[in-house]
Amino acid sequence: IHKRTQKHTQIRGNSGDRKYGVAAKNVKELIKKGCQLLQLPPSGARVCLYEDGTIVTEEFFPTLPDNSELVLLSKGQTWSGVLGDIGQLLSTDRHADALIEAAKDLLSDEKSPKRRKVLSDLLQNLEDRADAESREEDEDWFNGVDARFKTKSAYMKHNCESRIRGYMREVNDTTKSIQRAKVKAEFLKTSQCLVEMLKNDKYNGNYFDRTEKESGRLCTKEGWFTCQGAFDEELCRSLHSINPYGSRESRIVFSTWNLDHRIEKKRTIIPALLDALQNHKTADINLDYVYQLLFTRANLKLVHIACHNKGAHNLLCDTSKMLRAGKNAGKAEQATRGRKRRLI
Repeated sequence: IHKRTQKHTQIRGNSGDRKYGVAAKNVKELIKKGCQLLQLPPSGARVCLYEDGTIVTEEFFPTLPDNSELVLLSKGQTWSGVLGDIGQLLSTDRHADALIEAAKDLLSDEKSPKRRKVLSDLLQNLEDRADAESREEDEDWFNGVDARFKTKSAYMKHNCESRIRGYMREVNDTTKSIQRAKVKAEFLKTSQCLVEMLKNDKYNGNYFDRTEKESGRLCTKEGWFTCQGAFDEELCRSLHSINPYGSRESRIVFSTWNLDHRIEKKRTIIPALLDALQNHKTADINLDYVYQLLFTRANLKLVHIACHNKGAHNLLCDTSKMLRAGKNAGKAEQATRGRKRRLI
């Protein structure tokens, strides 16, 4: 008969972060020593795995790897695993500091790549500097950002403006391919009108500016953005979210998020505008409707790159709205009726 050797474990209580090294030959001895250390009553006490709350029996005990992390439970106590521990930390006034330490502690021993990714993301979000706004407060965030930007909000506003300006450039570039001189001239007039409208709205840079009023921004006042889902979805099924105000890395990653046109810009909106100008002048065009489709939240959705569907959206402009009230839009409507479903 072989003499049973002691197994080394790391034991902790149901509350508190401190762990104790305990060596024992069996569960009975482990509970006895653990209760002495944690000053718990031994009657009804049990031991479970810290990771998932599995109760450690006498039969299970010999299979435990050395230095397994265990939780000592007194009578009536339960343990739901590491997620329960994180949830407990979140519900207390210890806030992020204790949670950061717990995540770091787990990360140091974690072998699962998937869980390492979860914990790393958790740490990144907890250790952000979203509360800092100026360059002086968070120099690292501004690394690579033009010196003229003194605050995060100013840069993020510029970031959004740049995207909208890019859409306007695509509209202007269309003139190069227009053959008929009269249509080209009217299209240029329309483009100039749209530019003036954008200037009046400051290129809708407020969408990314957390200091704007709630009705004018796409983020929370702290700077959190939530993916609005693919063009044909009501919500993001993956619950993507990001705070580019939090860290330099998040700011860079946010550049991969798209302001996606539900009714597509190049495939649908610009061709529809060109079609309307074949037999009408700029004065006949419903510029408000075209502007909404190209540059506003009426047709733009903020989406994570994984939710950005680059295939054909199969959505059409409402041709009855393309021309100002009283103008004949019947021909254009008849030409497109029935081919694709409409959104606006």
